[in-house]
Amino acid sequence: MKTIPQLLEDSVLKYSDNPLLWEKKTDKFEALSYQQTKEYIYKFAAGLMSLGIHKGDKIALISEGRNTWIISEMGILYAGAVNVPLSVKLIEASEIKFRINHSESRFIIVSQGQASKVKLIKSECPQVEKIIFLDEQENYSNDELHINDIYKLGEDFLATQGSEFEKRWTSLKGEDHANICYTSGTTADPKGIVLSHRNYTANVEQACSLMTIPESYRTLFILPLDHSFAHTVYFCFIYKGASIASVQVGKTPMESLKNIPINIKELKPNLILSVPALAKNFRKNVEKNIRDKGKIASTLFNIGLKIAYMYNAEGYNRGKGLRSILKPLKNFFDKILFIKIRDAFGGQIDFFIGGGAMLDIDIQRFFYAIGIPMFQGYGLTEASPVISSNGLLNHKLGSSGPLVTPLDFRIEDDNGNSLPVFEKGEIVIKGENVMIGYWKNETATAETLKDGWLHTGDMGYLDDDGYLYVTGRFKCLLIANDGEKYSPEGIEEALTEHITFIDQIMLYNNQSNYTTALLVLNKEAVKRWFKNHSHSHKHTEEENIKVFLKHLQHDIMNYDKKGKHEVVFPERWLPAAFGILKEPFTENNRMLNSTLKMVRGRIDKDRKSVV
Repeated sequence: MKTIPQLLEDSVLKYSDNPLLWEKKTDKFEALSYQQTKEYIYKFAAGLMSLGIHKGDKIALISEGRNTWIISEMGILYAGAVNVPLSVKLIEASEIKFRINHSESRFIIVSQGQASKVKLIKSECPQVEKIIFLDEQENYSNDELHINDIYKLGEDFLATQGSEFEKRWTSLKGEDHANICYTSGTTADPKGIVLSHRNYTANVEQACSLMTIPESYRTLFILPLDHSFAHTVYFCFIYKGASIASVQVGKTPMESLKNIPINIKELKPNLILSVPALAKNFRKNVEKNIRDKGKIASTLFNIGLKIAYMYNAEGYNRGKGLRSILKPLKNFFDKILFIKIRDAFGGQIDFFIGGGAMLDIDIQRFFYAIGIPMFQGYGLTEASPVISSNGLLNHKLGSSGPLVTPLDFRIEDDNGNSLPVFEKGEIVIKGENVMIGYWKNETATAETLKDGWLHTGDMGYLDDDGYLYVTGRFKCLLIANDGEKYSPEGIEEALTEHITFIDQIMLYNNQSNYTTALLVLNKEAVKRWFKNHSHSHKHTEEENIKVFLKHLQHDIMNYDKKGKHEVVFPERWLPAAFGILKEPFTENNRMLNSTLKMVRGRIDKDRKSVV
């Protein structure tokens, strides 16, 4: 299995009548089978060929997740062309224009929700010949078509030149390009990561070495389909005969967001992809619903969590030794409380898979306790992207799981020497999942790929059981005045998870003798604090604020080596001073990227005057 079309062809032979794509356009989810989906893909691909698309041509695709997103991408690949998937979260016209022009895309495929962005920059993309709309338009220019026009052209092409179509997709090789995936471009122009057909199919085989996907499985894609993580997962589901659904597209992004919990209950997925920001939101919603039920429910819930935490431990040692005596109590709370929470998630989720950044162990313990484990994985787009992951059979909470196989892997020091277990260094890998390179950027390619080895720029270590622990990015390191370096992510995750007042935090230290921070406060938690503290009516507003800030600083310093918490950090890396921002880090203000990770360079540049 060297190409993505061959992956689908093999699965259609095995699972012809199985549902592949689920979509809700009216009042319920309806399915397209593997065979039906293939027929749409054939027509789309043949339609592209009839319009003059050749092998290796680039086509940009910008749309919310839906059936026609997957049909479009697969059609592009069957035609031998290269998909350039663009994030719907790109706001500025210049960002979209750069990617389209840099990739040399000949066509653009676009949904109604993204059409205005494309129309705005169309005249500045001279190499674009056609725009294909996934939704009906009132008027069409000479160079614009609707997807149904493509299907009709494809039907005619298949009827008259079916052998040419067959010749095209069967001529594809593993090394042929499949995608150009653009990075967020946080410090300079974004880089286009070139992934081949074999990069993806190899990563499918590797990912399936870590977990089992029954053909009965369904997943609801909450994460955007343009990301390589979503790509490999949907290819894995096709490989195993399982099915894929998209969130019902609303009239606005907010309406689509509100459809997520509704769609989860309706579809009853078995697996959902997540990132830390989504995990935190899920947890906050669960805790809010419990709080709203009153003090008794909250007390019982917290007791049940504590018992489950003790019983589950780190997952791999769940219920072992003296923990076994907690099993009846754990089961009791599961039946009276946790099962109801699972029902809100459709009642059939076996687990979440988390990626995108480090996931705090406390969140992992929380979801494990309520019976829906959130397993952390690790990867990056340059690796197609999965490198390691926890799963139902093998997991250690707090780790990023065992490595995929086959994969060559090492942890290197600053001089390129391999390090033994438990020693921290750069994660370096080699395998068929490693990218071709960066599109039209030989310098960046040479810096990242050395003798076939991908230098990830991430720090981590392996334990003696072969589990990977990712500790941070080299580019994110705090640097003290004596040259000592430290990764801030662990501190940031701990503070946002354990201090209810903090929603977001970014630590900063660039060769200083102390660390500073930018904070975004949780307004509801702050309001509750002022309401619950009797001193608030005795002092002026300014005095109350000073008391609160002193309390907040005290909570932060509880995480040093003298503090009361189990998770402790060296005092020099805890913020000695902090600034409080009025505006949170969001995608709209470009302080978060499309996977909801902080864009540190941009935050530093725009906010440094605050601290």
